[in-house]
Amino acid sequence: MKYGIVLTYTVTERWLALSREQRNAMRAAHLEPVFAAYADRVTARFFDAEAFTGRVSDFAVLETEDLGAYYFLVEALRDTPVISEGYLTFADIFLGVEDGFQAYEQALSHGSEARCSWMGSD
Repeated sequence: MKYGIVLTYTVTERWLALSREQRNAMRAAHLEPVFAAYADRVTARFFDAEAFTGRVSDFAVLETEDLGAYYFLVEALRDTPVISEGYLTFADIFLGVEDGFQAYEQALSHGSEARCSWMGSD
């Protein structure tokens, strides 16, 4: 199954106080390598939201079939100075299953108990 994740976050005043050159250098040194390491299992698109909401400044839309890879990506991000030194904070995270109802209906039509093996229970 394919999972869609909306990862909302805010860049802090500390980040905004950096020059654009410093921000670009930090992004290239710390964030891009993490996303590149998981690019074969997690796709990511990034959106600016600060002009449209006061709750968060940005959000990312991630897709994966491997929740473990997504989880490890987030842990790797948390290990970067961008997060550990307070330049960026995560807010809400929304997770959904692409067409999950169809997988459920297919399992029912095959006479199975519609077990959730995709969530780790057999």
